[in-house]
Amino acid sequence: MQPKDRLILALDVDTMAQAEALVEKLHDLVGVFKVGMQLYNSEGPEVVRRIQAGGGKVFADLKFHDIPNTVAQAGKVMTGHGVFMYNVHTAGGKKMMAEAVAATGQKAAEINIAKPLVIGVTVLTSIDRDTLNQEVGIQGLVEEQVVKWAKLAQEAGLDGVVASPQEVKAIRQACGKDFNLVIPGIRPAWAAANDQKRIMTPREAIAAGATYIVVGRPITHAPDPREAAEKIVAEIEEGLRDVE
Repeated sequence: MQPKDRLILALDVDTMAQAEALVEKLHDLVGVFKVGMQLYNSEGPEVVRRIQAGGGKVFADLKFHDIPNTVAQAGKVMTGHGVFMYNVHTAGGKKMMAEAVAATGQKAAEINIAKPLVIGVTVLTSIDRDTLNQEVGIQGLVEEQVVKWAKLAQEAGLDGVVASPQEVKAIRQACGKDFNLVIPGIRPAWAAANDQKRIMTPREAIAAGATYIVVGRPITHAPDPREAAEKIVAEIEEGLRDVE
């Protein structure tokens, strides 16, 4: 995997035109383009096809969380769209996750394509300990809950999890070197933190063991998005060298 392949760009925009402009400008510097609820609910599945036509891989960041059969069917739909990766909430439980993985593999075999990566969302990066304990009602440290859900995801057959940079080392220790870690909450030193609370630089996250890093506003809101993407890819390279 090349350093740029580890960079996932969050297309947190409203329109097809905005998304296509970013893909056209950055497809050679970005490994995967993340389509979240904002863009998907605005433009629908066509945006996935347009990104793919522009040379980009798609991470469908729709965070499925429902009864097992519903999530399994949604996974089939995402597989049919040819996405590179999609995610589900680990809080949905082991049966939900396992059925999603099985349905995804079945659909991929039927249409003769590579199976998308199925990734579990653990604790959102906007949630700190006070929110987890007092509002969500789960006691203990954030890291403890993240690792618990990561291990459950691995047992269910998921390919990896989404977690904040601070939990990377703990998940690596619990789940091993081959488990994919998709890490948002990435902010270069030169970018604003915005609403992310548990953050780290690209270099730090990669050196800690992240497989992929998710970056949005530091690139999409930059005066020169290509320059920003190039700087982040360079930081990824530095992180990889740190662990050699």
